Amino acid sequence: MIRRFGEAIQADQRYRLRPGAYALLVRDGSLLVTHQQEPVPEYQLPGGGIDPGESPLSALHREVFEETGWRIDVTRRLGAFRRFTYMPEYDLWAEKLCAIYLARPVRAHGAPREPGHSALWMSPEAALRELGNAGDRHFVARFLGVAR
Repeated sequence: MIRRFGEAIQADQRYRLRPGAYALLVRDGSLLVTHQQEPVPEYQLPGGGIDPGESPLSALHREVFEETGWRIDVTRRLGAFRRFTYMPEYDLWAEKLCAIYLARPVRAHGAPREPGHSALWMSPEAALRELGNAGDRHFVARFLGVAR
């Protein structure tokens, strides 16, 4: 069973499955995270939706590059979580199925290409406080060996 985080499921709402791939990007004791300005300012683990016909790892590489400007080396899959949420940028009620990977940032190629995103380094402890969703925070806590 995949653990669920976030808002309660609304019984009268239809949700569309939206698989995604996200990464804990670790380097020199810090995490590379992204800050998304719109629709609501929020710190997030880099990553995003898997396009039809795209593999999770291909999506992860693409999304991390778009959101941070970094190329990565994926180490391993850590797990997955689900969350049910409204995504105003797509006008979509989604069941997000989020696969989380551990990866290493290898090389920066410039600024993020995704409009409204900025990449920044923060300590894992700061990420526990700042990340915008409980699923992301759960995987950072597991990485740190902190019970949540």
